[in-house]
Amino acid sequence: MNLRKLFLVIGLTTATMTMSAQSVFDIKLYNGRPPYNNGDESDSAKVRVFLPAEKQATGRAIVICPGGAYETLSMEKEGYDWGEFFQNQGIAAVVLKYRMPHGQPEVPVSDAEQAMKLVRLNATSWKINRNDVGIMGFSAGGHLAATIATRSQGEAKPNFQILFYPVITMMEGYGHDRSRMNFLGKNPSKRDEKKYSADLNVSRVTPRAFIALSDDDDTVPPANGVNYYTELYRNDVRGSLHVYPGGGHGWGSKIGFRYHEEMMMDLKAWLKSF
Repeated sequence: MNLRKLFLVIGLTTATMTMSAQSVFDIKLYNGRPPYNNGDESDSAKVRVFLPAEKQATGRAIVICPGGAYETLSMEKEGYDWGEFFQNQGIAAVVLKYRMPHGQPEVPVSDAEQAMKLVRLNATSWKINRNDVGIMGFSAGGHLAATIATRSQGEAKPNFQILFYPVITMMEGYGHDRSRMNFLGKNPSKRDEKKYSADLNVSRVTPRAFIALSDDDDTVPPANGVNYYTELYRNDVRGSLHVYPGGGHGWGSKIGFRYHEEMMMDLKAWLKSF
């Protein structure tokens, strides 16, 4: 065997050993009947867990909430693709398939809280630092993540948050009408609109945030993410806001997003900052 082939074989063997040390598996979110009812018995909540190789594990973990206007879920480009990315960065990722609200906001909120608790419950066996568990969300999933970051307590409260082109407000005319209707129903109360507008619930104990969006997003107004950052700043919460000149909405993991490389560099740099 010549030297070049030997290096190739060694390289492939090493890559195979590294990959085989990683693990990916699905878990039902609840053992019994889940809390709250959205009226759809076929809609079940589960997570797909991406654990890094033990030698690469940083101890950090993140729960990922895909988007889809609270009526569907973009599980690949806003979920599983990111699970693999974080896994290869030594970060455990838990991609959440949450139930649709159908006007019952407590349904997806309870699922996201349960996913956070599940990570900490398994912290020892999954080699995770219980004090380094974040939440990530895209579009409507960004609203869910921001809701958990601003409202949840105890084991369900994240240590950091990552939001891509997020829906933030539930106030009429400012957020995303379809997400708002699916989440709160057709005639929500003013109380619920304020309760689930993340920008109105920021406090000094809200976790640090990375926010990424496009200036030309005509689906979810960029002001959602910008206003959220402003409230974080007002409350002395560390935030990193990235508004890219183009790209529209819903780019997720797509390499075709014209600022994909810049966005990945920004995200990696932020993750290394704490």
